[in-house]
Amino acid sequence: MSKAFTAFVLLLIFLKAVVISGLQTIRIIVVTGLTGRRPQAGIVRMRFAPMTENGATLLGCLISLTPGTTTVDIDMERGEMLLHLLDVAGAEEAVAGIRADFEPSIVRLFGTEER
Repeated sequence: MSKAFTAFVLLLIFLKAVVISGLQTIRIIVVTGLTGRRPQAGIVRMRFAPMTENGATLLGCLISLTPGTTTVDIDMERGEMLLHLLDVAGAEEAVAGIRADFEPSIVRLFGTEER
C-alpha cells in the first residue's frame, strides 16, 4: 500500500472519529444537563507503538482534534502520551479506539524499529 493511500485512509478514519467523538461528547453534555451527573474528567497514560517523533506528533494532534480528548504530553523515551479525557469512565475504550483507529496507519507512515 502506498504512503499516499495510507495517508488518505488515515484522513477518512480521522473524519469518522471526529463525528463519532462529537456525538459522544454531545451525549455527555445532554446527560449532564438532564441528570446532573457530571463527567469525571481526568488524565490517563497511553503507551503508543514505536514511531518517529513526527508520527507521535501527528498522533497527538489527531487525538487533540478529536472532541473530548486532548494530548497533554508526549514522552518519546517511554513511548507514552498523557491524555486528558472529558470522561475517564470510558478511558479503556478511548485508548483502545485510538490504538485501533490511528496507530496502524501512522506506524505505516512513520514507524521505526522497536525501542
